Amino acid sequence: METIRDRWQRVQERVGSAAIRAGRQPDDVEIVAVSKTVPLDRILEARDGGITRFGENRIQEAIQKFGQHRENLPGSAVELHLVGHLQTNKVRKAFDLFDMIHSVDSLHLAEALSRVAGESGRTIPILFEVNTSGEASKFGIAPDQVIELARQAAPLPHIEIRGLMTVGAWLPDPEAVRPCFRLLRELRDRIQAERIPDIGMDELSMGMTNDFEVAIEEGATIVRIGTAIFGPRAD
Repeated sequence: METIRDRWQRVQERVGSAAIRAGRQPDDVEIVAVSKTVPLDRILEARDGGITRFGENRIQEAIQKFGQHRENLPGSAVELHLVGHLQTNKVRKAFDLFDMIHSVDSLHLAEALSRVAGESGRTIPILFEVNTSGEASKFGIAPDQVIELARQAAPLPHIEIRGLMTVGAWLPDPEAVRPCFRLLRELRDRIQAERIPDIGMDELSMGMTNDFEVAIEEGATIVRIGTAIFGPRAD
């Protein structure tokens, strides 16, 4: 019977091959294992199999599994990433639980994170989520607004802006999703060209189970993979 460790090994091989095809090193790409709907015992199995970065979509589900301060997920090397939508009224809970927030899509949300982080005396890394597909059902700031968001958020203390994130269009052909990933990379390049102080644009979080290889070819530094690691989930 195939184990999580087996799937993890195969995903690492596929990520490495995609990176090499793109003229990059396998270590250039981090894998976040998306554990949405996955029970804690299987997450601990994944951790014991070598996975150190986990991504959750919903704060309440993450608290139920891991505890308010991750007391159910021991291991100092383990990271938790929030890859789903964040409401302003849940910023404090997210701050207490997660090591990185991928889904900041407004100045108001960035300000709330800055304020909560300042009260706690530490800094939290964030990514700006961009809606590159134009689908109304998806969260994220519009592409033509992200540079201005970067300018406005750059002076905020206690947040570390590291790059951009997107959820590509839900299409069966990964090649059809490529324009979403290419757009995110181009937006990153444009922000870098602005030379905005206190802005880092090293990270591009894009690509999931069905399309992560194309995302890597377009420059992804973080891929968010759930099904290929944990198997099909019941949403």
